[in-house]
Amino acid sequence: MEPSQSEMNILSNGKSHDLGDDLTVPVKMLPEEDQYDDPDGALENEEFLPSTDGKKPVRFTDFEGKTSFGMSVFNLGNAIMGSGILGLAYAMANTGILLFLFLLTAVAALSSYSIHLLLKASGIVGIRAYEQLGYRAFGTPGKMAAGIAITLQNIGAMSSYLYIVKSELPLVIQAFLKADFNSDLWYLNGNYLVIMVSASIILPLALMKQLGYLGYTSGFSLSCMVFFLTAVIYKKFQIPCPFEEFSANSTAALLSLNVSSHGPEYNNGQVHEEDDPHCFPRMFTMNSQAAYTIPILAFAFVCHPEVLPIYTELRNPTQKKMQKVSNISILIMYCMYFLAALFGYLTFYDSVESELLHTYNRIDPYDTLILCVRVAVLTAVTLTVPIVLFPVRRAIQHMLFSTKSFSWLRHIAIALILLTFINMLVIFAPNILGIFGIIGATSAPCLIFIFPAVFYIRIVPKTDEPMISIPKIVAVCFAALGVSFMVMSLSFIIIDWTSGVGHAVGGH
Repeated sequence: MEPSQSEMNILSNGKSHDLGDDLTVPVKMLPEEDQYDDPDGALENEEFLPSTDGKKPVRFTDFEGKTSFGMSVFNLGNAIMGSGILGLAYAMANTGILLFLFLLTAVAALSSYSIHLLLKASGIVGIRAYEQLGYRAFGTPGKMAAGIAITLQNIGAMSSYLYIVKSELPLVIQAFLKADFNSDLWYLNGNYLVIMVSASIILPLALMKQLGYLGYTSGFSLSCMVFFLTAVIYKKFQIPCPFEEFSANSTAALLSLNVSSHGPEYNNGQVHEEDDPHCFPRMFTMNSQAAYTIPILAFAFVCHPEVLPIYTELRNPTQKKMQKVSNISILIMYCMYFLAALFGYLTFYDSVESELLHTYNRIDPYDTLILCVRVAVLTAVTLTVPIVLFPVRRAIQHMLFSTKSFSWLRHIAIALILLTFINMLVIFAPNILGIFGIIGATSAPCLIFIFPAVFYIRIVPKTDEPMISIPKIVAVCFAALGVSFMVMSLSFIIIDWTSGVGHAVGGH
């Protein structure tokens, strides 16, 4: 049973890529071993989106895309945008504005180049799915490597979403109930809450065989991040520097915050932003936490598994047109990322935490605007987790049980195991920085740097581009850059963890 391509799941930043999609292999251009026979249509690689029975399977060679250029830009932008935006202000605080801008520009440019490599390779063999490029380049090992990297990326995305639930939901409940700031009530414990949300909301949705609300959640998630960015910019001009820490034991402190939250003039004129040494932005700095910057940026720009499906749906698709879609989407997200990082950093400077939204709780946990942002982001990430879980489960089923018929027991068991594993990861993770760091230093460089380059080198015929040609040499250097980045990032992160610095929330 095959879905129409208009139902392809296109989500943000590791969100829901359909692993092992059979639609990606054109009939005329690949050998028989590249096809997957399923005469009964009942194998485990059955799609999780609705399909139309009785229709001939649609192939990329005869599929006519209907998505406009503008909507394709939106779809790819939505694929890029994710929870990584919450950690960018922290990255800027540990590198300085100029160094962060340089690194952000470099990662964005390299992401655009890697998309060029993917489009070039896919155009030669007629394949428009990431894993199938891996299969065409290196056979089953290549497909498995791509599938594992995408699976790890999605697990990282789910972990970051649930960590947001763990850190933000207690603050929302506390604000609504006007609970004591230092209360140790069980329903203000993030570990209990993330388990309850997983069991009561995420698990039932994840047990569905099809997800019909996919498109609505995709658009809503991007809208929430735009709302978040707007609030961050607005709050920069409302929160003074240095800011006064919220005190639950002093009503006067809260009243003072409310009165003085209209500009940098603060504390009856005794403290001014320009007089405090902690309120000056740093253009360039370096510390142990700077090792997380490139992994955070890489995590924030991963969209490559979704590029080829979007290419397939594009109306009158050409490589040049899809490259323009990619460049515009990356440019828009680049601007949003820089604005979120800049205004978040200029609000809190060195006091910014690894999860920006959580930092506002130190000012006023009852702030109405931030509370609305928290509710919107929590809703978006909670509804997105089951969507991201589906392709992960499907990848596992495709790799381990591809010849088995569909089983509800296996369907449920994989969902339970995945959610249990991710919950344990979130509960024991000291902060969201560790999730961004590990995933950004492992699966992200594979998907952005290494795989596109080696697929390109392997797939493009030597008769067209010899290994000594400039494009192939550049691709080799690109892959080597990815390997170097992965090794260095992991080394710095491991050193940071062993020194104990990485276990401090905020890291300052």
